[in-house]
Amino acid sequence: MTRRLALFGATGSVGQSTLDLVRRDSEAWRISVLTANCDVAELARLAREFRPELAVVADESCHGALRDALAGTGVEVAAGADALVAAAQRPADLVMAAIVGTAGLAPTMAALASGHDVALANKEALVSAGELMTAAARASGATILPVDSEHNAIFQCLAGGRLSEVRRIILTASGGPFRTMSAADMATVTPAQAVAHPNWSMGAKISVDSATMMNKGLELIEAHHLFPVGLDRIDILVHPQSVIHSLVEFVDCSTLAQLGSPDMRIPIASALAWPQRMATPCAPLDLASIARLDFEAPDEDRFPATALCRAAITEGGARPAQLNAANEVAVAAFLAGRISFPAIVDTVRSVMEAEAPPPPASLQDIFSVDAASRAAAQTFVDSFEHA
Repeated sequence: MTRRLALFGATGSVGQSTLDLVRRDSEAWRISVLTANCDVAELARLAREFRPELAVVADESCHGALRDALAGTGVEVAAGADALVAAAQRPADLVMAAIVGTAGLAPTMAALASGHDVALANKEALVSAGELMTAAARASGATILPVDSEHNAIFQCLAGGRLSEVRRIILTASGGPFRTMSAADMATVTPAQAVAHPNWSMGAKISVDSATMMNKGLELIEAHHLFPVGLDRIDILVHPQSVIHSLVEFVDCSTLAQLGSPDMRIPIASALAWPQRMATPCAPLDLASIARLDFEAPDEDRFPATALCRAAITEGGARPAQLNAANEVAVAAFLAGRISFPAIVDTVRSVMEAEAPPPPASLQDIFSVDAASRAAAQTFVDSFEHA
């Protein structure tokens, strides 16, 4: 039976990997919605190929260009934040939420509130509004299918057990490109070095988050919402080869691990086919060739981002939204060459040292916290830049 897939963030790395799988199983899927931020040329190319009912560009100034590019195709065209939300409310069998950052929060919430199952690749939405999102899913009966490789690994491991039987969840981390670099040397690294992940092919923002280990801290917050076993039972383990994507230890002390090549099409395929499985073109593991798997404890002296994230979710309320907003501003400033690599985490820490806003009770509260935290982070960026 052909299923309808609404793909939010079609031009990014997760979106492109998703469409690669759809091409290989075109009878199983019909693309109903495609969205992008401002890459009109690529969005139009994909829309001409997949012929969705609707193509949406988030940047309203690109509306005319997209309309012209798709003239005569029969594809409906829309633009802006409200159009993204409306698109998420359209009938769909699965919504792939792959918009990076809090820009993906409103459409993801709209999809969950509409009762659509959501394949979640946007960790920032769950970090900022985890309680609201999980409550929306419970209320509508929607299922959140994690696409992050680590959370998808946990999801797969839990197929053989219940949360009440879990003793410990272990998120693995590659350690990023600077795993063995001294703190002094990290002060001089460039954006080009930071986005060169040793194992994964990812977008610039996520690659920088991996280099600071902020990505793993955000994943810890995400795991707390997806798999509520208690923060004291969620650990991080550095595993440079990125072969084991996460582990679940059960009360009987047996441990299940999900292994696979570092290819995002594997967890994406798991979400697309759930509760079944589908074939992928990914390389199978050759453990004899890999020969060894290494593990080490995270170094929170050189990489303090994970400790900041644990502190944020321990305090709860608005702290995770503050942390996420500050990090997005700081990473953008680093990629623009305005601040140093260590100043990313320094900026986040500075914002979190301010008094916490009241706990958010609505999406509007989240957006207010996000805006205020971005402004505060920008002030710190300016101070670093002019120091």
